[in-house]
Amino acid sequence: MEMFMAIYLVPLALVMFHFHKLLLRWGDHHCYMVGYECYKATQDRRLDTESCAKVVFRNKNLGLDEYKFLLKTMVSSGIGEETYGPRNIVLGQEECPGLADALSEMDEIFYDTLDKLFAKSGVSPLEIDILVVNVSLLSSMPSLAARIVNRYRMKSDIKVFNLSGMGCSASLVAIDLVKHLFKTYKNKLAVVVSSESMGPNWYCGKDRSMMLSNCLFRSGGCSMLLTNNRALKHRAIMKLKCLVRTHIGSVDDAYASCIQMEDDLGYRGFRLTKNLTKAAAQALTMNLGVLVPKVLPLWELVRYISMTYLMRKVKMATMEGIRARLNFKAGVEHFCIHPGGRAVIDEVGKGLHLSEYDLEPARMALHRFGNTSAGGLWYVLGYMEAKKRLKKGDRIFMISLGAGFKCNNCVWEVMKDLEDGNVWKDCIDSYPSKTPVNPFMEKYGWINDESLSFVALN
Repeated sequence: MEMFMAIYLVPLALVMFHFHKLLLRWGDHHCYMVGYECYKATQDRRLDTESCAKVVFRNKNLGLDEYKFLLKTMVSSGIGEETYGPRNIVLGQEECPGLADALSEMDEIFYDTLDKLFAKSGVSPLEIDILVVNVSLLSSMPSLAARIVNRYRMKSDIKVFNLSGMGCSASLVAIDLVKHLFKTYKNKLAVVVSSESMGPNWYCGKDRSMMLSNCLFRSGGCSMLLTNNRALKHRAIMKLKCLVRTHIGSVDDAYASCIQMEDDLGYRGFRLTKNLTKAAAQALTMNLGVLVPKVLPLWELVRYISMTYLMRKVKMATMEGIRARLNFKAGVEHFCIHPGGRAVIDEVGKGLHLSEYDLEPARMALHRFGNTSAGGLWYVLGYMEAKKRLKKGDRIFMISLGAGFKCNNCVWEVMKDLEDGNVWKDCIDSYPSKTPVNPFMEKYGWINDESLSFVALN
């Protein structure tokens, strides 16, 4: 009997022990979000109709056709009266920005959101184990991440990462980095800071493909607190379920569809080409091919495959029609779409067959705060929370697109009912906007009337 025990039970005990270790290790791979804070600038940086028009008319490189193009773009942009611009732009210093202007802009966003994040969470900066900062268009020495470490006197063994050039989807790139670091470092706290440097990157030339960025991009950012410590699970607001990154930079047209460059006159800016929507569609389709099986229930996948087979057999469907029949709402309740522009939101909504209710958070974030680049997703999330849409157990599908060209998407699970007013608390009752017409329409809507093309702009 003792021999039997030694031969069979001891190996069984070892197997069970190792299996238990694997389970514990798997549990440590969770990535929880403890909190996030978005940035809202002061009123003196507000870009209303008059302020934006003044910025446009200050550019002496523009002729009547360029003025008309810019004003038409503003009229149809989906951006409202309450967005914020960099301080040097508001003060009329866009043609000669200095390094001090750029760093001051970042400091305001970083320290405002981090101060609030640490105060609300009760976590001390000295407790942070990992820091990831992503700002695409500014790389200073020492790094922007080092400025944060210095400001908050963070500990010497903190793991610091400074990401640049990653575009509007950089926020999820940073979270993916943290998720992988959590596999190695146990029971840690991580902070991700996402923003963009607008001040020194304002375009002062007359290339139309580069003027578009001035109409869409605005100041903003977000700081997030993440952990893989299961002891803090009860404090978490969301849990990361899955994250998929797609990069099609090997395709020349996609790579060049949004790119920083200088025009023929030497003015530096951000060029957006007509290939942007095509690149976005291609990257999103490839990303969904990987993400969908992780998100949708088996019965929905079986239904979709069966329908696809039958429709192909009778030659009734196009590829676009087949995608539209895939019911994403079978796997997620909310859609958090990057507010990159009205066309971006429209195309994603059309491709995923979403309702206006689903698109409302992205549209309102664009209207209220503009395209805040990597920080944009969190203003959309904040809108959902302020509207008390997010309930325990709900799943949120985040969709981000950015230069590279990249599509980074993820799904979060809500851990508790969320209803913080955050940056929306002083205006959420007035949204969705009862008057969605862009305020530029009232004063400059006539610009679309070709019969008035002879009118000069003073």
